[in-house]
Amino acid sequence: MLHPEAVPHLPGFITLPGQTDWLMVGMAGFLILFIVGIGVFYLRLHALPEHMAHRGQKVQLELVAVLALIALFTHNHAFWIAGLLLAMVPVPDFSTPLSSMAQSLGRMAPPAPPEPESESVPTAEADKPAEV
Repeated sequence: MLHPEAVPHLPGFITLPGQTDWLMVGMAGFLILFIVGIGVFYLRLHALPEHMAHRGQKVQLELVAVLALIALFTHNHAFWIAGLLLAMVPVPDFSTPLSSMAQSLGRMAPPAPPEPESESVPTAEADKPAEV
């Protein structure tokens, strides 16, 4: 016997005692996937400067990676921004011209004179008697 004001059927989100609440199970799954998705997005965004620096030089990549790691552990966004800016700016290659100059100067310089072979000459300390 139903109350006269009661509806003849229950909505789908109301479960009977002892039955599985599928709305709660679905929301729990959605919440877990949402939290994992936010974490993946955060870590992907955090690694963005490192991905951008891969096209640069090795030193630039190492500096950007260190700045990103410091920013991750200290929660200081200034390091992340500095790493992002460093990844965006192309660093000129200084080592190639300098090594080329060193090789050219090495070819232009006269060879070093050979060192004279010296005979072993006893020193004054070797002539002293040993102190007891």
